[in-house]
Amino acid sequence: MGSSLFTLFSIKDLIDILLVATLLFYLYRTMKSSGSLDIFIGVLAFVVAWAVMYKLMDMRLIGTIMDKFIDIGLFILVILFQDEIKRFLTELGSRRGLKFFEKIFRSKTEVDDEKRWIMPVVHACMNMSKTKTGALIVIERAIPLTDYERTGDMIKADINSRLIENIFFKNSPLHDGALIIAGNKIMSAGCILPVSHDTNIPRYLGLRHRSAQGITEVTDAIAVIVSEESGGISYAYKGALHTRLSTTDLENALSALVAK
Repeated sequence: MGSSLFTLFSIKDLIDILLVATLLFYLYRTMKSSGSLDIFIGVLAFVVAWAVMYKLMDMRLIGTIMDKFIDIGLFILVILFQDEIKRFLTELGSRRGLKFFEKIFRSKTEVDDEKRWIMPVVHACMNMSKTKTGALIVIERAIPLTDYERTGDMIKADINSRLIENIFFKNSPLHDGALIIAGNKIMSAGCILPVSHDTNIPRYLGLRHRSAQGITEVTDAIAVIVSEESGGISYAYKGALHTRLSTTDLENALSALVAK
């Protein structure tokens, strides 16, 4: 009996189940971060109902009708979730998959070099917080931000706190947009970012915070915000906002994220 069960349920089936579970978990996390969780649960419930009625209970009439809806629904889902699909394909084509091996083989010097932008950003945020100078700084990780860099003015300068502060000075023409850091360089400033439509964002948070959450919903970037109203320091990562931080909190958080 035991051997027959083992024959029916092979290692290949276990791998198949794990892959499906991983895909569903990834879809759940993506939908939750983009505010589309209710749609995802509704689609999942429809698919489960279709499988039970058509495949298990052999209810052919209702199963056939639902089958037609499934065929049409695929095109509708592509339209509804085009941003999420684009994000998935971008992550798949980025160097994210090789990150584990990069961590194994990279030297301590390379790790320290990757963290080189942290202190200039923290110092700039500390100074801008004191003067209530609004700022939005986005740090590229595995997923390229090239398309967003092109929406602003290209700079390609070494990172230093004084330059960051000058870019966000209230009379600067670039202070309203986002500054993008990539490859230990300030690549562009005055950039336009996607705005999050998450209804859970507190109303007292402005466009900078919504843009920070928006860019981290569609990429794996880190976004640091200084509020122009309160001088408060925040950061966003994977579609989640972390507010009311001290400069020490910010430094520790950024160091931990880079180490991932």
